[in-house]
Amino acid sequence: MIILKSQQEIEKMRISNRIVAEALNKIEEVIDVGITTAELDKIAESVIRKNGAEPAFKGYRGFPNTLCASVNEEVVHGIPSQRRLKEGDIVSLDLGVFYEGYYGDAAITIGVGKIDEKTQRLLNATREALFIGIEKVKEGNYLYSISGAIQRYVEGLGFSVVRAFVGHGIGVSLHEEPQIPNFVPLDKCNGPRLKKGMVLAIEPMVNMGSSEVCVLDDNWTVVTADRTLSSHFEHTVAITENGVKILSQI
Repeated sequence: MIILKSQQEIEKMRISNRIVAEALNKIEEVIDVGITTAELDKIAESVIRKNGAEPAFKGYRGFPNTLCASVNEEVVHGIPSQRRLKEGDIVSLDLGVFYEGYYGDAAITIGVGKIDEKTQRLLNATREALFIGIEKVKEGNYLYSISGAIQRYVEGLGFSVVRAFVGHGIGVSLHEEPQIPNFVPLDKCNGPRLKKGMVLAIEPMVNMGSSEVCVLDDNWTVVTADRTLSSHFEHTVAITENGVKILSQI
């Protein structure tokens, strides 16, 4: 069941998502060659708790940290560690916050130092795919208009969209209906119609090579099956009477 939010609920979610954005912005300011993903995790948690909120991911289904930090071929759910980032690495940072009963969720991928041109194209494509998807978030549109727009753009550039993991509704639970794939499922037509009050976490995950992924022995870290690079961007958006609003921006 898709839960529609009132304007008051959306305003509460705006706060939780603003905290997510603040933490990710802080990490983007300090990330550099030599820093560890564990240090980035501490920064994220510090910003969250300073704002009187709770890390949404820490303890969620047993996940041990505040931040998902996925490096290079890691797609999502990377566990922060003492691994030091190197020149040319990319790191996908996925972060969730719980504040006064409501969740926020967003993700960015950052290049460490100087990255090569093809890698920059991957990051640019994923970020642009996110905003192309958001452009389709309009009352009356079908859900899979989001999915189709993302898929067409990404595949048109020669990259692939991950199919094993998808976006989602969000609110009083971190993951709510509907699921939002970044491709149009072959056995589906249009998906549900978009309505005012829907709050959606749209998150294209884009691979340089194959769309296939696998999970490492830690039972969390998802990597590309062919070990090519992967990029991930996410925003939480709300459909309001004044159109779509991106909540996870400052």
